[in-house]
Amino acid sequence: MEELDLILEDTKEQMQGSLEHLEKSFEKLRAGRAAPGMLNSVKVDYYGSLTPLSQIANVSTPDAMTLSIQPWEKNLIHEIEKAIINSNLGFAPSNNGDNIIISIPPVTEERRKDLAKMAKGETETGKISIRNARKDANTALKAVKDVSEDVVKDYETRVQGLTDKFTKKLEEALAKKEAEIMKV
Repeated sequence: MEELDLILEDTKEQMQGSLEHLEKSFEKLRAGRAAPGMLNSVKVDYYGSLTPLSQIANVSTPDAMTLSIQPWEKNLIHEIEKAIINSNLGFAPSNNGDNIIISIPPVTEERRKDLAKMAKGETETGKISIRNARKDANTALKAVKDVSEDVVKDYETRVQGLTDKFTKKLEEALAKKEAEIMKV
């Protein structure tokens, strides 16, 4: 029974990982409102090593349409600007000598629809990952020796319950993100 419980726990962790991955993917989909997480993928050449922007500067949102980046070392302003431009996020940074300011352009209706499609695609990838975790768990359960078929069936039912629970969480996250994207 202990081996079956471990399989169940491992499956739950894999499904939780799929949900967390989806949430991180959603952070990258900008819906017109400025958020510091939009720059999480930006890496800056910091004395020869690529360093996440958040580790060398303070990123804040003074208002809903502006990102402000204040480097902890003023000599990094040009490196940070270059990294933002090279990140292909579509931002045009400007600096005033102390800070870098990024104005977030309003999102068009067509772009909103594209973002919603991208969110659906990410959600579908998450669902596939959850179904794969279910398949792996069921295969592992059937491979366990010295356990009755009824016990295996019980654990398969539990795995299906986890699958349903996490699929529902993905759907809820998608609905929330779509509402955020489509809100003007």
